[in-house]
Amino acid sequence: MVRSVHDESWSPPQVLLTVDLVILTLRQGQLCVLLVERGEEPFPGMQALPGGFLNHDGEAILDAARRELGEETALDAGRLHLEQLATYGDAGRDPRGRVVSVAHLAIAPGLPEPVAGTDAAAASWVPVDILLSGQERLAFDHSRIVTDGVERARTKLEFSALATAFCGELFTIVELQQVYEAVWGVVLDTRNFYRKVQAVKGFIVPAGSGRKATVGRPARLFRAGPRAVLSPPLVRPLRPPTEEEGGTDAERPGGDSHRPQSRV
Repeated sequence: MVRSVHDESWSPPQVLLTVDLVILTLRQGQLCVLLVERGEEPFPGMQALPGGFLNHDGEAILDAARRELGEETALDAGRLHLEQLATYGDAGRDPRGRVVSVAHLAIAPGLPEPVAGTDAAAASWVPVDILLSGQERLAFDHSRIVTDGVERARTKLEFSALATAFCGELFTIVELQQVYEAVWGVVLDTRNFYRKVQAVKGFIVPAGSGRKATVGRPARLFRAGPRAVLSPPLVRPLRPPTEEEGGTDAERPGGDSHRPQSRV
């Protein structure tokens, strides 16, 4: 029976609120996410996303995300990309009761080795390919949150300047291409990528003198430009064919050869 809020016997259900963080960075050319090993119940010993409950009922959700980010990475949230991802509130997602999580996506270049927080036994960077393939199960519904976070990043690389958040202040077009390749999981054609990036006015801007190279000309340096929305967009290549559709191991991510080559 559905009770009315005017029913004197009705009281609001007890709901707890947490924030969880999908923190992405590139390490040795791989897209990685920060995971912590839980040191407490529930799910002790399992890997999970960093996060936690609000400090008090007056703490803003974004402030809680920034606080957790600082506690887990010792980074200032103002120096990296941070955005709200989604809200997760299925009734059975947490054995402690009805717990709703507001997940956030955080991105920064070259993040250092993590230090475990107060309620974690360890912390580490894990390639997202391992998690997306289902090789490792995470606590709570964090596998779903990671999947959603990675897909958000992949989609936003098409239509926004998010890729520059994975780069340092100065970067080369080759380094920018490596971001797209790592996040999308494909190998892009260098000439086409250069042409498409240069066609988006204001996406990246020249930054003066180039970086010295071991051979040939110095690599030309760029920085993030003023444009936040890419027009025309850098459309993500179609997925490679599976074996059932005529693909081979060399054409699939994780096959015996390189990642699929794209002309996009």
